[in-house]
Amino acid sequence: MVAMSGVVDSSVAAALLKEAGYEVGGVYLRLWPDHSREEIVRNLEHTCQLLDIPLHKLNLEADFQRLVIDYFCQEYHLGHTPNPCIACNQHLKFGLLLKWVLETGADYLATGHYARVKRSPDGYQLLKAIDPNKDQSYFLYTLGQGQLKHLLLPLGNLHKAEVRRLAERLGLPASSTHDSQDVCFIPDNDYRSFIARHISLAPGDIVDTDGKVLGRHDGLARYTVGQRQGLRLNKRLYVIRLDASSNRLVVGTRDQLLSSSLSAGRLSWVSGKAPESPGNITASVRYRSPRVAAGLHPRYSRVEVQFSTPQLAIAPGQAIVFYKGDAVLGGGVIEDRVN
Repeated sequence: MVAMSGVVDSSVAAALLKEAGYEVGGVYLRLWPDHSREEIVRNLEHTCQLLDIPLHKLNLEADFQRLVIDYFCQEYHLGHTPNPCIACNQHLKFGLLLKWVLETGADYLATGHYARVKRSPDGYQLLKAIDPNKDQSYFLYTLGQGQLKHLLLPLGNLHKAEVRRLAERLGLPASSTHDSQDVCFIPDNDYRSFIARHISLAPGDIVDTDGKVLGRHDGLARYTVGQRQGLRLNKRLYVIRLDASSNRLVVGTRDQLLSSSLSAGRLSWVSGKAPESPGNITASVRYRSPRVAAGLHPRYSRVEVQFSTPQLAIAPGQAIVFYKGDAVLGGGVIEDRVN
Protein backbone atom coordinates (compact mmCIF):
# COMPACT_ATOMS: atom_id res chain seq x y z
CA MET A 1 0.00 0.00 0.00
CA VAL A 2 1.36 3.38 -1.04
CA ALA A 3 0.36 6.46 0.93
CA MET A 4 -0.62 8.83 -1.89
CA SER A 5 -0.99 12.56 -1.33
CA GLY A 6 -1.53 13.72 -4.89
CA VAL A 7 1.92 15.26 -5.39
CA VAL A 8 4.54 13.86 -7.70
CA ASP A 9 6.60 11.94 -5.13
CA SER A 10 4.04 9.43 -3.90
CA SER A 11 2.68 8.88 -7.42
CA VAL A 12 6.13 8.03 -8.74
CA ALA A 13 6.74 5.77 -5.73
CA ALA A 14 3.63 3.78 -6.66
CA ALA A 15 4.69 3.59 -10.31
CA LEU A 16 8.20 2.37 -9.42
CA LEU A 17 6.84 -0.38 -7.19
CA LYS A 18 4.39 -1.47 -9.87
CA GLU A 19 7.23 -1.65 -12.40
CA ALA A 20 9.30 -3.67 -9.90
CA GLY A 21 6.61 -6.34 -9.78
CA TYR A 22 4.86 -5.56 -6.52
CA GLU A 23 1.11 -5.89 -6.16
CA VAL A 24 0.32 -2.25 -5.42
CA GLY A 25 -2.60 -0.36 -3.96
CA GLY A 26 -2.86 3.32 -3.15
CA VAL A 27 -4.35 4.85 -0.02
CA TYR A 28 -5.36 8.48 0.41
CA LEU A 29 -5.62 9.93 3.91
CA ARG A 30 -8.26 12.56 4.56
CA LEU A 31 -6.79 14.47 7.47
CA TRP A 32 -8.71 17.73 7.69
CA PRO A 33 -11.79 19.32 6.05
CA ASP A 34 -10.66 21.10 2.89
CA HIS A 35 -12.84 21.38 -0.21
CA SER A 36 -9.80 22.06 -2.40
CA ARG A 37 -8.74 18.47 -1.79
CA GLU A 38 -11.47 17.28 -4.14
CA GLU A 39 -9.30 18.13 -7.14
CA ILE A 40 -6.39 16.24 -5.58
CA VAL A 41 -8.58 13.16 -5.13
CA ARG A 42 -9.69 13.37 -8.76
CA ASN A 43 -6.06 13.53 -9.89
CA LEU A 44 -5.24 10.58 -7.65
CA GLU A 45 -8.09 8.55 -9.09
CA HIS A 46 -6.81 9.32 -12.58
CA THR A 47 -3.24 8.41 -11.57
CA CYS A 48 -4.38 5.08 -10.13
CA GLN A 49 -6.35 4.35 -13.30
CA LEU A 50 -3.22 4.97 -15.38
CA LEU A 51 -1.21 2.67 -13.10
CA ASP A 52 -4.03 0.14 -12.96
CA ILE A 53 -4.05 0.03 -9.16
CA PRO A 54 -6.92 0.45 -6.67
CA LEU A 55 -7.25 3.60 -4.58
CA HIS A 56 -8.48 3.34 -0.99
CA LYS A 57 -9.62 6.35 1.03
CA LEU A 58 -9.18 6.52 4.77
CA ASN A 59 -10.72 9.24 6.95
CA LEU A 60 -8.49 10.08 9.91
CA GLU A 61 -9.75 13.63 10.52
CA ALA A 62 -10.63 13.08 14.19
CA ASP A 63 -7.28 11.43 14.90
CA PHE A 64 -5.39 14.17 13.05
CA GLN A 65 -7.20 16.82 15.07
CA ARG A 66 -6.39 15.10 18.37
CA LEU A 67 -2.84 13.91 17.70
CA VAL A 68 -1.48 16.68 15.50
CA ILE A 69 -3.48 19.93 15.53
CA ASP A 70 -4.37 19.85 19.24
CA TYR A 71 -0.77 18.88 20.05
CA PHE A 72 0.51 21.73 17.87
CA CYS A 73 -1.66 24.29 19.64
CA GLN A 74 -0.93 22.95 23.14
CA GLU A 75 2.82 23.10 22.55
CA TYR A 76 2.59 26.72 21.42
CA HIS A 77 0.49 27.46 24.49
CA LEU A 78 3.38 26.13 26.62
CA GLY A 79 5.85 28.40 24.87
CA HIS A 80 7.31 25.65 22.69
CA THR A 81 7.92 25.45 18.95
CA PRO A 82 6.52 22.06 17.86
CA ASN A 83 7.04 20.12 14.66
CA PRO A 84 3.63 18.81 13.58
CA CYS A 85 5.04 16.82 10.63
CA ILE A 86 7.00 14.60 12.99
CA ALA A 87 3.90 14.04 15.13
CA CYS A 88 1.90 13.18 12.00
CA ASN A 89 4.51 10.69 10.81
CA GLN A 90 4.77 9.06 14.23
CA HIS A 91 1.10 8.75 15.11
CA LEU A 92 -0.80 8.84 11.80
CA LYS A 93 1.27 7.59 8.86
CA PHE A 94 3.48 5.09 10.65
CA GLY A 95 1.02 4.46 13.46
CA LEU A 96 -2.65 4.25 12.52
CA LEU A 97 -2.08 3.97 8.76
CA LEU A 98 0.57 1.26 9.05
CA LYS A 99 -1.72 -0.68 11.39
CA TRP A 100 -4.55 -0.44 8.84
CA VAL A 101 -2.23 -1.47 5.98
CA LEU A 102 -1.09 -4.61 7.79
CA GLU A 103 -4.67 -5.46 8.76
CA THR A 104 -5.62 -5.43 5.05
CA GLY A 105 -3.09 -8.20 4.50
CA ALA A 106 -0.48 -6.05 2.76
CA ASP A 107 3.19 -6.70 3.56
CA TYR A 108 4.48 -3.16 3.23
CA LEU A 109 3.57 0.50 3.52
CA ALA A 110 5.39 2.69 1.00
CA THR A 111 5.63 6.48 0.97
CA GLY A 112 7.21 9.19 -1.17
CA HIS A 113 9.60 10.28 1.59
CA TYR A 114 13.19 10.94 0.59
CA ALA A 115 15.09 8.57 2.88
CA ARG A 116 16.36 4.97 2.72
CA VAL A 117 15.79 1.76 4.64
CA LYS A 118 18.61 -0.76 4.75
CA ARG A 119 18.65 -4.20 6.30
CA SER A 120 21.85 -5.00 8.21
CA PRO A 121 23.04 -7.86 10.44
CA ASP A 122 21.96 -5.80 13.46
CA GLY A 123 18.49 -5.01 12.11
CA TYR A 124 17.06 -2.27 9.96
CA GLN A 125 18.76 1.08 9.44
CA LEU A 126 17.18 4.39 8.48
CA LEU A 127 19.53 6.31 6.17
CA LYS A 128 19.62 9.77 4.65
CA ALA A 129 18.42 10.14 1.07
CA ILE A 130 20.87 10.34 -1.82
CA ASP A 131 19.56 13.82 -2.69
CA PRO A 132 20.82 16.12 0.10
CA ASN A 133 18.41 18.88 -0.90
CA LYS A 134 15.35 16.66 -0.42
CA ASP A 135 16.45 14.41 2.45
CA GLN A 136 13.58 13.93 4.93
CA SER A 137 15.19 11.51 7.37
CA TYR A 138 14.94 14.23 10.06
CA PHE A 139 11.16 13.83 10.06
CA LEU A 140 11.36 10.03 10.41
CA TYR A 141 13.56 9.64 13.49
CA THR A 142 10.72 8.10 15.54
CA LEU A 143 10.65 5.00 13.30
CA GLY A 144 11.75 1.80 15.01
CA GLN A 145 12.46 -1.76 13.96
CA GLY A 146 8.79 -2.75 13.98
CA GLN A 147 7.93 -0.09 11.41
CA LEU A 148 11.07 -0.22 9.27
CA LYS A 149 10.66 -3.90 8.44
CA HIS A 150 7.30 -3.06 6.82
CA LEU A 151 8.42 0.17 5.10
CA LEU A 152 9.47 0.82 1.51
CA LEU A 153 10.92 4.18 0.44
CA PRO A 154 11.37 3.93 -3.36
CA LEU A 155 12.64 7.50 -3.81
CA GLY A 156 15.56 7.36 -1.37
CA ASN A 157 18.09 6.57 -4.09
CA LEU A 158 16.80 9.18 -6.54
CA HIS A 159 17.26 12.90 -7.00
CA LYS A 160 14.19 15.10 -7.29
CA ALA A 161 14.96 15.94 -10.92
CA GLU A 162 14.92 12.22 -11.75
CA VAL A 163 11.56 11.82 -10.03
CA ARG A 164 10.03 14.63 -12.08
CA ARG A 165 11.41 13.17 -15.30
CA LEU A 166 9.90 9.79 -14.39
CA ALA A 167 6.53 11.40 -13.73
CA GLU A 168 6.61 13.15 -17.10
CA ARG A 169 7.63 9.95 -18.90
CA LEU A 170 4.74 8.09 -17.26
CA GLY A 171 2.30 10.90 -18.00
CA LEU A 172 1.22 11.19 -14.37
CA PRO A 173 -1.15 14.09 -13.57
CA ALA A 174 0.92 14.90 -10.48
CA SER A 175 3.98 15.71 -12.61
CA SER A 176 2.91 19.36 -12.83
CA THR A 177 1.95 19.86 -9.19
CA HIS A 178 4.02 21.65 -6.57
CA ASP A 179 5.75 19.85 -3.73
CA SER A 180 3.71 19.34 -0.58
CA GLN A 181 4.28 21.97 2.09
CA ASP A 182 5.50 21.38 5.62
CA VAL A 183 2.34 22.26 7.56
CA CYS A 184 -0.60 21.08 5.49
CA PHE A 185 -3.32 22.42 7.80
CA ILE A 186 -2.00 26.00 7.57
CA PRO A 187 -2.18 26.47 3.78
CA ASP A 188 -1.29 30.16 3.87
CA ASN A 189 1.64 29.57 6.30
CA ASP A 190 0.19 32.23 8.60
CA TYR A 191 1.03 30.53 11.90
CA ARG A 192 0.18 33.55 14.02
CA SER A 193 -3.39 33.88 12.73
CA PHE A 194 -3.95 30.13 13.05
CA ILE A 195 -2.71 30.11 16.65
CA ALA A 196 -4.78 33.17 17.53
CA ARG A 197 -7.92 31.35 16.32
CA HIS A 198 -7.23 28.24 18.37
CA ILE A 199 -5.76 29.32 21.71
CA SER A 200 -6.21 32.31 23.99
CA LEU A 201 -3.40 34.88 23.86
CA ALA A 202 -2.53 37.01 26.88
CA PRO A 203 -0.32 40.09 26.44
CA GLY A 204 2.70 40.35 28.71
CA ASP A 205 6.07 41.95 29.28
CA ILE A 206 9.09 41.81 26.99
CA VAL A 207 12.19 41.73 29.18
CA ASP A 208 15.94 41.48 28.63
CA THR A 209 18.05 38.73 30.18
CA ASP A 210 18.45 40.83 33.34
CA GLY A 211 14.69 41.14 33.75
CA LYS A 212 14.40 44.77 32.67
CA VAL A 213 11.04 45.50 31.01
CA LEU A 214 11.51 46.75 27.44
CA GLY A 215 8.00 46.56 26.04
CA ARG A 216 4.87 44.43 25.66
CA HIS A 217 4.14 41.33 23.60
CA ASP A 218 0.83 40.20 22.06
CA GLY A 219 0.84 36.65 23.41
CA LEU A 220 3.76 34.22 23.68
CA ALA A 221 2.38 31.86 21.04
CA ARG A 222 2.97 34.53 18.39
CA TYR A 223 6.75 34.26 18.86
CA THR A 224 9.52 31.71 18.56
CA VAL A 225 13.16 31.57 19.60
CA GLY A 226 15.38 33.51 17.21
CA GLN A 227 12.61 35.82 15.99
CA ARG A 228 13.46 39.52 15.56
CA GLN A 229 10.59 40.96 13.54
CA GLY A 230 7.41 42.00 15.32
CA LEU A 231 9.03 42.93 18.64
CA ARG A 232 8.54 46.67 18.11
CA LEU A 233 11.69 47.52 20.06
CA ASN A 234 14.20 50.26 19.31
CA LYS A 235 17.14 47.90 19.80
CA ARG A 236 18.16 45.06 17.46
CA LEU A 237 17.21 42.20 19.75
CA TYR A 238 16.03 38.61 19.28
CA VAL A 239 13.71 36.29 21.16
CA ILE A 240 15.89 34.23 23.51
CA ARG A 241 13.27 32.40 25.56
CA LEU A 242 9.52 32.16 26.07
CA ASP A 243 8.78 32.03 29.79
CA ALA A 244 5.28 30.59 29.93
CA SER A 245 5.18 30.48 33.74
CA SER A 246 5.41 34.29 33.98
CA ASN A 247 4.09 35.09 30.47
CA ARG A 248 7.31 36.94 29.72
CA LEU A 249 9.14 37.15 26.41
CA VAL A 250 12.90 37.23 27.04
CA VAL A 251 15.00 38.99 24.40
CA GLY A 252 18.73 39.50 23.91
CA THR A 253 21.56 39.89 21.44
CA ARG A 254 22.44 37.48 18.65
CA ASP A 255 25.37 36.19 20.72
CA GLN A 256 22.94 35.30 23.51
CA LEU A 257 21.08 33.04 21.05
CA LEU A 258 24.09 30.73 20.88
CA SER A 259 24.12 27.54 22.98
CA SER A 260 26.80 24.91 23.36
CA SER A 261 24.55 22.23 24.88
CA LEU A 262 20.95 21.21 25.43
CA SER A 263 18.77 18.61 27.09
CA ALA A 264 16.16 16.56 25.25
CA GLY A 265 13.43 14.12 26.23
CA ARG A 266 10.75 11.95 24.62
CA LEU A 267 13.58 9.98 23.04
CA SER A 268 13.22 7.48 20.23
CA TRP A 269 16.00 5.18 19.00
CA VAL A 270 15.89 3.43 15.61
CA SER A 271 17.62 0.33 17.02
CA GLY A 272 15.32 0.27 20.05
CA LYS A 273 17.96 1.41 22.54
CA ALA A 274 20.40 4.26 23.09
CA PRO A 275 23.83 3.75 21.47
CA GLU A 276 26.33 2.29 23.96
CA SER A 277 29.42 3.93 22.45
CA PRO A 278 28.14 7.03 20.68
CA GLY A 279 31.35 8.17 18.98
CA ASN A 280 31.46 10.34 15.83
CA ILE A 281 27.89 11.53 16.29
CA THR A 282 26.40 14.48 14.44
CA ALA A 283 23.14 16.21 15.27
CA SER A 284 20.60 18.55 13.65
CA VAL A 285 18.57 20.87 15.86
CA ARG A 286 16.02 21.67 13.13
CA TYR A 287 15.14 20.56 9.63
CA ARG A 288 17.78 21.65 7.11
CA SER A 289 20.17 22.89 9.80
CA PRO A 290 23.73 21.68 9.16
CA ARG A 291 24.69 18.59 11.09
CA VAL A 292 27.33 19.36 13.71
CA ALA A 293 29.60 17.07 15.72
CA ALA A 294 28.09 16.40 19.12
CA GLY A 295 28.71 14.46 22.31
CA LEU A 296 25.77 12.34 23.42
CA HIS A 297 25.22 11.63 27.11
CA PRO A 298 22.07 9.56 27.86
CA ARG A 299 20.56 10.18 31.31
CA TYR A 300 17.74 7.69 31.86
CA SER A 301 14.77 9.05 29.89
CA ARG A 302 16.68 12.13 28.73
CA VAL A 303 19.87 12.96 26.93
CA GLU A 304 22.35 15.80 27.25
CA VAL A 305 24.02 16.96 24.06
CA GLN A 306 27.27 18.90 23.87
CA PHE A 307 28.03 20.57 20.54
CA SER A 308 31.49 21.03 19.05
CA THR A 309 30.43 24.53 17.96
CA PRO A 310 27.64 26.61 19.56
CA GLN A 311 24.25 26.39 17.84
CA LEU A 312 21.96 29.31 17.08
CA ALA A 313 18.36 29.70 18.27
CA ILE A 314 17.75 26.32 19.90
CA ALA A 315 13.98 26.15 20.46
CA PRO A 316 12.26 23.94 23.05
CA GLY A 317 9.66 21.76 21.35
CA GLN A 318 11.69 21.27 18.20
CA ALA A 319 13.30 17.91 17.44
CA ILE A 320 16.99 17.11 17.65
CA VAL A 321 18.02 14.19 15.44
CA PHE A 322 21.23 12.18 15.83
CA TYR A 323 23.23 10.65 12.99
CA LYS A 324 26.25 8.38 12.65
CA GLY A 325 27.43 8.81 9.10
CA ASP A 326 24.30 8.63 6.96
CA ALA A 327 22.41 6.51 9.49
CA VAL A 328 19.76 8.01 11.76
CA LEU A 329 20.36 6.86 15.34
CA GLY A 330 17.22 8.49 16.70
CA GLY A 331 16.26 11.74 18.31
CA GLY A 332 14.14 13.52 20.83
CA VAL A 333 12.29 16.72 21.69
CA ILE A 334 14.38 19.64 22.87
CA GLU A 335 13.48 20.61 26.45
CA ASP A 336 15.91 23.43 27.12
CA ARG A 337 19.31 24.72 26.24
CA VAL A 338 21.81 24.21 29.05
CA ASN A 339 24.07 27.15 28.30
